[in-house]
Amino acid sequence: MDPIYVTGHRNPDTDSIVAAIAYTALRNACGEREYEAACLGQVSDETQIVLKRFGFQAPKRIKDLYNQVRDLDFDKPPVLNTGVTVGRAWDEFQDYPAIAAVPVAREDGSLYGILSRTDIANYNMTRIASGILEEVPLFNVLSVLEGRILNDAGENTDTIAGEVIIALPQAQENLLFQKQESIVLCGHQPDMIRRALTMNVRCLVLCQTELDQEFREFPTETVIISTPLDAYRAAQLIFQSTPVGRICVTQGLVSFHLNDRVDDVKEMVLKYRHPSYPILDEEEKVVGILTRYHLLRPRKKRVVLVDHNEAAQSVPGLEEAELLEIIDHHRLADIQTSNPIYVRNEPVGSTNTIIAGMFQDRGLMPSANLAGMMAAAIISDTVMFKSPTCTQRDIRMAERLARIGNVSLALLGREIFSASVDNKTAQEVLFTDYKEFHIAGHDLGVAQITCIDSGAAMERKDELLEQMTKTRKENNLDLIMLMLTDVLLEGTQILYVGDDDIIQQAFGVTPRENTAFLAHVMSRKKQIIPMLSVLWG
Repeated sequence: MDPIYVTGHRNPDTDSIVAAIAYTALRNACGEREYEAACLGQVSDETQIVLKRFGFQAPKRIKDLYNQVRDLDFDKPPVLNTGVTVGRAWDEFQDYPAIAAVPVAREDGSLYGILSRTDIANYNMTRIASGILEEVPLFNVLSVLEGRILNDAGENTDTIAGEVIIALPQAQENLLFQKQESIVLCGHQPDMIRRALTMNVRCLVLCQTELDQEFREFPTETVIISTPLDAYRAAQLIFQSTPVGRICVTQGLVSFHLNDRVDDVKEMVLKYRHPSYPILDEEEKVVGILTRYHLLRPRKKRVVLVDHNEAAQSVPGLEEAELLEIIDHHRLADIQTSNPIYVRNEPVGSTNTIIAGMFQDRGLMPSANLAGMMAAAIISDTVMFKSPTCTQRDIRMAERLARIGNVSLALLGREIFSASVDNKTAQEVLFTDYKEFHIAGHDLGVAQITCIDSGAAMERKDELLEQMTKTRKENNLDLIMLMLTDVLLEGTQILYVGDDDIIQQAFGVTPRENTAFLAHVMSRKKQIIPMLSVLWG
């Protein structure tokens, strides 16, 4: 069954990553095993410390939730090799009556062509009209005729070709077969057999009869084959010994890959209007056939959002996915759904506080390692309980989880916020926990780094401002800010690129050289964004 992805926001923080893991564990513990934790961006150093500390791996990273070819219920008929006979290919069509075409592949599995029922019909009509069998492997002929070789000439021959003739008794010489390049079919007709062997025709097919003893040692270059089929049926089937590689369509092929977006595929289908399209995997191997019918109802990817409910912060392609649930502690934003969904949004400081409550609601206790990691996530998102978003419920839940996990919250907090930015580029620092907001016609980006020594990061002020200036221009932002939230100072040192008046009016401070210290400001969600929202109305 397709997975249900549980994912936090872009540029995920510790609360976002741990919430995805914890909620997945909760649902799987209840028997719903299709849930799978995912993330949308690079896992930060802080989060890596937490994951390693409690023995967890980072969730699977997904890029988008757009409908792809792999989400379609496309046909998966057998993939034929170029050397397969037309007869064998027709048998496959009989086994799959709903399939209009099958892919033809080379030995390595790569696409060679596509074969349809129409291709086989056109070939049969053309061959019957001409009566000429072009050179084919002898093994192919034996296969379609259910035949066996009766002489040494047959053992030494690999291919045959010629005009297919059913030999009948004739009173006039000019009505008999005359060419050496002939494939003669006959029954128990000694005169015809002798004539064919004397002329050294390419092949003699004995239909529902055995070869008389007098002809077994007859000196001839003719391949002699015996078949249990009657002459009429053998004459029809022998043309089906041709390899499908000769009759399939190989020019002007349009194929798609499993990762192609359905919207792009629809445009191509409308443009080319072929009845069928081969589907290839990442290694260019053929995996199926697509028709217009398959595009009518693609399977939507399913997703649960944790720690956010804003489209700009969510996974690209969310509008094409089926959103099942939202577990969050932020303001309600702009995500819309076509059907009612389960939403749990509570005014607490951490999404993991909510999920821990959901464990309690179901009478489940998280494992010691998971409980310890959830406690760490609460500490991270509430900045050691100093953030204005922190509630008594966060504190009580973190303490309970710490007891289950047998960890010290104080030691855990120092370990979490000790992550250094010294070994990161300015771009990595800025986008470790970066979000964009749209407020009353203003576009802004706000990044946040929580640490126990903001001074070390301030030594890289010029480098950081340069990167922020570049990002502001590329994203066409009115304002971009970097919050260096210092746990020990209980405040935030901000770097910004934008109008000085905005900073002064919003936060009541006098900025100097694109910096300002905001005492007791610890939360982007509850202090920075609300103040700017008030300013801009």
